[in-house]
Amino acid sequence: MFTLVRRKARTAALALSTAAALLVGATAASGAPAGPAPVKQGPASVAYVEVNNNSMLNVGKYTLANGGGNVFDVAVIFAANINYDTGTNKAYLYFNDNVQRALDNVATQIRPLQRKGIKVLLSVLGNHQGAGFANFPSQQDASAFAKQLSDAVAEYGLDGIDFDDEYAEYGTNGTAQPNDSSFVHLVTALRANMPDKIISLYNIGPAASRLSYGGVDISSDFDYAWNPYYGTWQVPGIALPKSKLSPAAVEIGRTSRGTAADLARRTVDEGYGVYLTYNLDGSDRSADVSAFTRELYGSEAVYTP
Repeated sequence: MFTLVRRKARTAALALSTAAALLVGATAASGAPAGPAPVKQGPASVAYVEVNNNSMLNVGKYTLANGGGNVFDVAVIFAANINYDTGTNKAYLYFNDNVQRALDNVATQIRPLQRKGIKVLLSVLGNHQGAGFANFPSQQDASAFAKQLSDAVAEYGLDGIDFDDEYAEYGTNGTAQPNDSSFVHLVTALRANMPDKIISLYNIGPAASRLSYGGVDISSDFDYAWNPYYGTWQVPGIALPKSKLSPAAVEIGRTSRGTAADLARRTVDEGYGVYLTYNLDGSDRSADVSAFTRELYGSEAVYTP
């Protein structure tokens, strides 16, 4: 994930209900009804968690002082990988030990969030091996990887997939450079496999600029897209309504509270429906989180260990 250093009047019109925008009709993947958290008004908040270092449970520890709703509506497991098998010349889905541990312990790491009504996505990231979302050699190869993704969502009872086309290092291990068809085939197949799950786009890399091929545009197959550059404002270049976009992106603990507040205020003022955060850790970050919840929801954030 990029950081900026590395490369990387509240309006009546935005009376968005997060429950309506994100969770209507939803049930937790375990089969239990989506959680009892009170409905809140305002944009959906997203939290990426680096599971190499932190627990997914941290996402559920923040509520709003006014009303008690969850601060975060979506939790993203960061990250699984798209790897490359040099024996078969095929891409495959890979979980490092920490991702695998989170998935193996869904009962204690994932289900508690889902019971609160928080959606849990699996982010998939390149791994320096030449395999990426934009260089499958055929439609069949793209569809095969899509099945690996949807099978993982089904096996672990997750709520969807997040695409992050970084660190693929296209061309490594004799792999091809990005082409125009691969990501279209991949997302089309994935949406067919899981019509009722979330597909989100971290708006970066060759895949993010290749959303149309052969008369097929996959923009509408995404539920959400967000800016990848923390501490900045950048509207994702995808044809989705404002309710599904996060031009704001902050890294908790590194983006200043003033900037986080300014980006949250602009999110509301300009009618966008999502606010992206990255790197929620196990510390009490209520002061950092309150900087944006005051603007998004008119409330301080409360941390409960």
